Amino acid sequence: MNGLKRRNTGTAVVLGGLVAGMVGLAYAAVPLYQLFCQVTGYGGTTQTSAAAPGPAGDRVMTVRFNADTAGGMEWSFRPMQRAVEVRIGEETLAFYEASNTTARRLAGTATFNVTPHKAGPYFDKIDCFCFQEQLLAPGERAEMPVSFFIDPAILDDPNLAGVNTITLSYTFFEADLDEEEDAVPADRQTSLLTDRSEAVN
Repeated sequence: MNGLKRRNTGTAVVLGGLVAGMVGLAYAAVPLYQLFCQVTGYGGTTQTSAAAPGPAGDRVMTVRFNADTAGGMEWSFRPMQRAVEVRIGEETLAFYEASNTTARRLAGTATFNVTPHKAGPYFDKIDCFCFQEQLLAPGERAEMPVSFFIDPAILDDPNLAGVNTITLSYTFFEADLDEEEDAVPADRQTSLLTDRSEAVN
């Protein structure tokens, strides 16, 4: 009887450990997956760098820009240029434009990737609006910069030899706001709407 009790206790301890481990893995899954993508460039995930190394050779690539909003995100979001010509290793600056067309303050976070996906490890961002949450008041418009370069190491990858165009894509998702953050002073709202109206006219 005592032996059976000990076995049951041991089984309960093992099962409890497995449950705890599964919970821990569930919480760790997202950051681990993000880290994996950042290190490997999997799924077109780009890299980050402090500075560009400078032009390397004469090869030029075309970078195209794409913008989307997830369902329910009530921003107008678009690239301010459709494409740019980029020399390998040279820093390039591009802009996206976001407008809050609603009567309430909205915050957004952007996900991003490049295609073809195999170019992800060679596409390096120096600075990007996607690094932090963006907040727009009603009627507010913002130009959002992204500076980047294409890693000269791409020249040594035979799998990228035939790739001359890379597309950088962003998708904005609405982020949660606290009640205090969601309140916009009336004078601030009116000012923004007036400025926007004058800009359009």
